[in-house]
Amino acid sequence: MAYFGSFCPKKSFSRAKNGKSRSQPYTGLMLRLRPSSRIVRATLAVAGLICLATQPPAARAWGNEGHRLINRLAASTLPADVPAFLRSDAAVNEIEYLGPEPDRWRSPTEPELNAAQAPEHFIDLEPADALGPLPHRRLDFEAKVFAAGERPEKIGLQPWETTEVWERLKAALREYRNLAAAGKDTHSVEQAILFYAGWLGHYVGDGSQPLHTTDKYNGWVGPNPNGYTTGHAIHWQFEGTFMGANVHEPEVRAKMTAPKAIDGDLFESYVAYLRHTATYVEKVYQLEKAGGFVGAGTAKSREFTAERLAAGAGMLRDMIYTAWLKSAEPVPEPYGRLR
Repeated sequence: MAYFGSFCPKKSFSRAKNGKSRSQPYTGLMLRLRPSSRIVRATLAVAGLICLATQPPAARAWGNEGHRLINRLAASTLPADVPAFLRSDAAVNEIEYLGPEPDRWRSPTEPELNAAQAPEHFIDLEPADALGPLPHRRLDFEAKVFAAGERPEKIGLQPWETTEVWERLKAALREYRNLAAAGKDTHSVEQAILFYAGWLGHYVGDGSQPLHTTDKYNGWVGPNPNGYTTGHAIHWQFEGTFMGANVHEPEVRAKMTAPKAIDGDLFESYVAYLRHTATYVEKVYQLEKAGGFVGAGTAKSREFTAERLAAGAGMLRDMIYTAWLKSAEPVPEPYGRLR
């Protein structure tokens, strides 16, 4: 096993530092075998399986279990005036399954997809705010970033992706209303609605994880008078290993707020949600310093993690509910301004 351990490339956090990506180096094993040899293919295949089996997963907010939990709690607590199909057991199961879906698009075997959507999971508010108020539209923000000589994928696009997926959900719910009112079959649009709701849940869940709102996403940067960790393990240790082993549905459900519609501008409300999440960045580092993410952690770390998951589930539920209510609002003729 030690022999193949030298073959496996070191796994890095999903965001490259300084805009540079890491490529896999040549290894002694590669150089000793002829590229045309069947032994090479067989050996590399075995080595690849060993790498997959022995390395930790890339850091992703809440991991598979956390994202499924957030989506399930949101879908299973929707108000009674939401259509019955959206509250059915089948719908809850589908929305739950889709919670981790965008993380399934992050394989290096789909490099273009991975590169394009990776920035949609986070926003570093410190450099984003340095550019001024956040505009409502993604392209306006990207223009500001480029004008400052920076790259949008290094700062993150989380609130824009979330808002855009929410608007897809609202549009599909509006189509559902139209078809239902006309007495037409709604099965196909129902399937689209479930997909959009599940897809939305991933980003709302990401937005409840403090380390997805900061440039301190995987180790403290900048002045550090309190001696917080500067290593690159805290992200997955908190949201993956610790959360998956210690936080479960009953304690998260107990911390959820009552359902409500979101008033005012959705983008502004969502950004406010992200800013509230960001107020807990230092709390994560304080808990880590106290050993809160080792083994069973502490009562404080378990309670904190449950509260963050509950915040994500509650926000997702309220965004789905708000999309349903707003889908009843009249809209102008959509084909009036085609180019």
